[in-house]
Amino acid sequence: MAVTLSAIAQCPSSNNNHLASNKSPHKACQLPANPQTLPVQFCLNTSTIKPQPLLNKIKLAGVAGYDGIELWINDIYDHIGRGGEIAEVERSITDHGLIVPSVIAIRQWGDMDGWEYQLVKDEAKRRFALGARLGAPYIVATPPLELTRQDHLPERYFDLLQIGREEGIKPTFEYISFFKSVYNLADAWRIVQETDDPDSSIILDAFHNWNSNSSLDDLRAIPLEKISHYHIDDADPDLPATTQKDPDRVMLGEGQIDLAAEIAVLKEKGYDKTMSLELFNSDLWTQDPLEVITEGLSCMKALWQD
Repeated sequence: MAVTLSAIAQCPSSNNNHLASNKSPHKACQLPANPQTLPVQFCLNTSTIKPQPLLNKIKLAGVAGYDGIELWINDIYDHIGRGGEIAEVERSITDHGLIVPSVIAIRQWGDMDGWEYQLVKDEAKRRFALGARLGAPYIVATPPLELTRQDHLPERYFDLLQIGREEGIKPTFEYISFFKSVYNLADAWRIVQETDDPDSSIILDAFHNWNSNSSLDDLRAIPLEKISHYHIDDADPDLPATTQKDPDRVMLGEGQIDLAAEIAVLKEKGYDKTMSLELFNSDLWTQDPLEVITEGLSCMKALWQD
């Protein structure tokens, strides 16, 4: 018999302050016969079905029943490069009744100096304007890949927030568990606090929390109003934390993250915003995309049931 995520959510965790799951992996994510109305909006990060053309990603999200779609700016650039138009993307989002919780991403803002940093800010303006046109309230600000220093990041993040105010979108701070700079939740939150800006925020990610050994107490420390969005994903069941990268993410409930414990903390906070299924698994890319994202949506909803 398949173990359901709704059943898992009712099982007590053996440790209330870590994200390693002692639950058995499962395939099926079954909703109860009379599912409750849930406060969050369920979105699809298009990395989950990356090989699909952009307009097909949007269509699939609508057909599967998602509330929103989290788009990658590079996908939109590619669509335009192939002769497509932004208006087509806008129309498809509207036709399928979707919101855009955030777009991804602005990079290298913490890596460059001098004239190269000015080029990054110029690119930020283009990306911010595009995200705002698509109705996204946030754009993800990704920290440096190799640069280990963090002291300059609050000032740089403030620069992005200023650009965001000009363009009508808010950059939200991201941490990446396999980067050398900001790789855990506590450091990311400290930098957001040091930026000391009313528009600052942090985007949460279950995989990066687990893979960086961030704790549930680290999550509890983030005020609700500073959380922009939540990425949900699971981790390869056979590889230890701190060693995994994006392609190691697996379908919810098939890995080793105690997702139920993390969502319980979000519920305690009264989290009622948006969350996205964000997987980068090449095996899933070869499967029927509608089946993959339909299963993912069922898993997200099952996790949020009481």
